[in-house]
Amino acid sequence: MYKICVSGAAETDHCSKNALELAKEVGKEIVRHNAVLISGATTGIPYWSAIGAKEEGGFSIGVSPAVSEKEHTKIYKLPTDYFDVIIYTGFDYAGRNLLMTRASDGIIFICGRMGTLNEFTISFEDRKPIGVLVGSGGTADMVEEIVERCRRGPGKIVYHKDPKILVEKVLELIEKERS
Repeated sequence: MYKICVSGAAETDHCSKNALELAKEVGKEIVRHNAVLISGATTGIPYWSAIGAKEEGGFSIGVSPAVSEKEHTKIYKLPTDYFDVIIYTGFDYAGRNLLMTRASDGIIFICGRMGTLNEFTISFEDRKPIGVLVGSGGTADMVEEIVERCRRGPGKIVYHKDPKILVEKVLELIEKERS
């Protein structure tokens, strides 16, 4: 069973109008393809992908920057519902991002801000299969230009605007990677 991470903006004011619904649909598609959802156990895009996964009857793992549930909810003010398991890293956001992306077989980026860009660069450097939901706004809509301007090659990245097709293309990359 594959583990697909959804990375994206916790604060979504700058995202496309339908970004949260798209995130929810990506979460559902991950489950429909017999995979487990991993996210940053936060609000916004990751949270809505977890809602989608749970609505579809799937399993959702959250990776928290906090050291405990108390710190997760009281200090970071992050949600606990819609996550079957939350791993408390105690490594703040940068450490959480590293562990979360490395624990995943593939990563899907939806909208995003600076933290999403951090997760993207980790995933790119680790040569992970990556999917970018085109048209979701924020960092996701900048990725193709960033990759081109950084002159490090195309990476293992697929781009698409349809959640179903994007999840399928990411799974194809993962399968290719495994064989």
